[in-house]
Amino acid sequence: MSVESVRRHFTDRGLEDPVIELTESGATVALAAQAIGVQPGEIAKTLSFKLKDRYILIVASGVGKIDNKKYKSFFGEKARMLDFEEVEQVTGHPVGGVCPFGLIQELEIYLDTSLKAYKEVYPAAGSKLNIMKISVDKMQELTNGIWVDVCQDVQL
Repeated sequence: MSVESVRRHFTDRGLEDPVIELTESGATVALAAQAIGVQPGEIAKTLSFKLKDRYILIVASGVGKIDNKKYKSFFGEKARMLDFEEVEQVTGHPVGGVCPFGLIQELEIYLDTSLKAYKEVYPAAGSKLNIMKISVDKMQELTNGIWVDVCQDVQL
């Protein structure tokens, strides 16, 4: 059902269905990059966090790692990722398939500046066997994502 909610997110807006079916698992950045033949940085990973009063998603480059000092400076509290069970309850997507589209509830979405190194990226699309290709600009437009710098600096 999660993949279908991603598809509907696009088709309900009159956009083409962007979901790509993989023949092998794309559950991790390394597996997804290998499955589609791109660099790990081009995979857009969606990380789920709980703040004191709300849940948020942060989409970052596949090589990005949360910098705890930057995170705390921006959000005013320590980073706390959702546990395995919470992820699907909050997003509607299973771990390995989380993306900022087709969510079961409205969540604040933040886009880490690590994504700006790429014109297009490949986020999951609701399952470990589905991804999509999307421009970084289009992702920001469709999610109303807020740009943040919360990942460690990475040499590409």
